Amino acid sequence: MNDLAYKILTAEQFAQWQADGTFTGAPVDLADGYIHLSTAEQLTETLEKHFAGQSGLVVATVDLALLADTVRWEPSRGGALFPHVYGPLPLVAMVEFERVSG
Repeated sequence: MNDLAYKILTAEQFAQWQADGTFTGAPVDLADGYIHLSTAEQLTETLEKHFAGQSGLVVATVDLALLADTVRWEPSRGGALFPHVYGPLPLVAMVEFERVSG
């Protein structure tokens, strides 16, 4: 599996992650018990399906190798494997970020 994955955040969630140094999850993450991430190939569909019409979004690139055994690849949409993080997401695991235009 790829060592990079992507977390889509609101501007507020992103700012809080930077301030706290760890991200414990968006409301959907907390409800499901893990932090949802997407691969590069899944990113556009995730944005369109779950974040349509929202502005001020940030996509953070996450280095999964730094998260070790907290990452599990689990089936979701149509059986595709998605990276899920069981535990907090430390800021040091973010290698870059990009603001979503639109």
